[in-house]
Amino acid sequence: MSELTSMIMSKLNYWVYIVLMMVGLYAMIAKKNLVKKIIGMNILQTAVILFFISVGVKKDATIPIIIHGGAAESHALQAANYMNPLPHVLMLTAIVVAVATLGVALALVIKVYQKYETLDEDEILARLEDE
Repeated sequence: MSELTSMIMSKLNYWVYIVLMMVGLYAMIAKKNLVKKIIGMNILQTAVILFFISVGVKKDATIPIIIHGGAAESHALQAANYMNPLPHVLMLTAIVVAVATLGVALALVIKVYQKYETLDEDEILARLEDE
């Protein structure tokens, strides 16, 4: 049992991300209020971004900047000693997309509320069927 516990504790951040993803997915599917669905979408996006940043981390690695001169020229460079910046850069782009998505979703919710005077999904669908 201690082996299982140590395995879970060694990857605790991944378990937290999975829980956040499930909370966000649950909110998007089960909640009827449109703002709550948007909050669930934002939680899901944040969990995915944290997951990819966590995957990109390498222990005891350095930034991939090669200084000319000195010891770097005397031996071959080892790629394993450097971290990969690509996941972090891609997640910066994902953060920008998440903020833009949030802004558009909130603008649409405002328009829906102005037209139907409610944010409840069932009430909106009932009013659409009546029209």
